[in-house]
Amino acid sequence: MKRKDYISWDEYFMGVALLASKRSKDPNTQVGACIVDENNIILSTGYNGFPIGCSDDEFPWTREGEDTKYPYVVHAELNTILNATGRNLRGARIYVSLFPCNECTKAIIQSGITEVIYLSDKYANTPLNIASKRMLSSAGISVRQLEPSIDTLTINYNE
Repeated sequence: MKRKDYISWDEYFMGVALLASKRSKDPNTQVGACIVDENNIILSTGYNGFPIGCSDDEFPWTREGEDTKYPYVVHAELNTILNATGRNLRGARIYVSLFPCNECTKAIIQSGITEVIYLSDKYANTPLNIASKRMLSSAGISVRQLEPSIDTLTINYNE
């Protein structure tokens, strides 16, 4: 008899996105993403951080002031699309731990991704988030919030 307590595909891929977010060095917000094709094969992963060659020890992580992280950080969704390095993303799904901003939404649409699955929508009523939702709807991209059947997923390196 097969085991019955296995996780769903959605929980698996969101788990990969959450695991990717653990690579982010951002002290405030860690976001991860995972792109998957129609056969449930992972095409790419990524997280929010600075571009390759831009040292995370030399660029700012602050959110306020004259020199902030915002002009430098690559968001998880864009990083994941760029990490796909030429793979065809048409018809793919993106799993992301935080609903995509308007700039990442443009990249999602242009890349041919057809579904966005997100976990958190903490900026739901901001103008940029509303713009994201409007663009995704206009482009015919399916959007849904993941409601996992589990609260936690533990990775035990000693198992």
